[in-house]
Amino acid sequence: MTPQTAATLHPPDAPDLDPTDINPAFAAQVLEGLSAHPKHIPCTWFYDRRGSELFEQITELNEYYLTRSETALLRGLRAELSRLPAGAAVIEFGSGSSRKTPLLLDALNAPASYTAIDISGDFLRQSVRALQLRFPRLAVHALEADFTAPLRWPAALEADVREQPRIGFFPGSTIGNFTPEQAVRFLHGTALFLGPGAHLLVGVDGTQDKARLLPAYDDARGVTAAFNRNLLTRINRELGADFNPQAFRHVARFDAAHSRIEMHLLSPAPQTVQLLGQRFTFAEGETLHTENSYKYPVAMFQRLAHAAGWTPHQHWLAADADVALHWLRR
Repeated sequence: MTPQTAATLHPPDAPDLDPTDINPAFAAQVLEGLSAHPKHIPCTWFYDRRGSELFEQITELNEYYLTRSETALLRGLRAELSRLPAGAAVIEFGSGSSRKTPLLLDALNAPASYTAIDISGDFLRQSVRALQLRFPRLAVHALEADFTAPLRWPAALEADVREQPRIGFFPGSTIGNFTPEQAVRFLHGTALFLGPGAHLLVGVDGTQDKARLLPAYDDARGVTAAFNRNLLTRINRELGADFNPQAFRHVARFDAAHSRIEMHLLSPAPQTVQLLGQRFTFAEGETLHTENSYKYPVAMFQRLAHAAGWTPHQHWLAADADVALHWLRR
């Protein structure tokens, strides 16, 4: 490819930004990741409003087995989940659309409150409004925060739930976005946040079948590819970069040695991107690593939970996939 052709891969102008509107954490992690070798950006930043909408579309795809399997599992566990403490404060980490939340709330014995924690504020508030309509007698709260970072209760909210048993909910195998070491840190953080005597329900995917995994992360309709490229669109909009998202190819790989799916954005030709006064060059075939999805079989996940200070109490497996729901206790 000639330099003249390569230059056409970029939009002509980056948007003008007010520096006070820039999220410093987002800017720092993008700059750090683009400067690294290999290049990478944390998958936390997938979830602006459009990213959240695209992910919800992914969960409805035929190839994406995980949501169907976990939803069916939750539906079949009504009696078992009713054994969790009555009158509890339910706290969901990375709540997204809260689509599975009603299955848990319906199964529990008179839950006192529900708190949704998510980094995407607009999507979070929309989901909470829908739950308030469905459960008008339930105290429903929204906490806009990065649940992968240490969390603190807002004073008013903590006062509401201080005397209630606490049940954490972390479905969707989102735990797989963490390396084993990160998963232990996250689970330890949830233990501190929920407090002594808490319970935690975690959905975990242990699938190792490459033939099933790859289509789930590289679907025929290209929704996952659009989800992946939307990260570049967000960087353009919020950080004033000049990425051309269509100049990158979505790639999904299964790393059997690490038991994980990897998502990348591959540059098929040399190109240079400008961002916050810096220039970053992509060589032909170079990738930007955007997500890991670790697949933790039951025994492996239980070891992580123990290391984080939780005691595995019980687990259930889906009938049609290696998808588990783990009940942990402190």
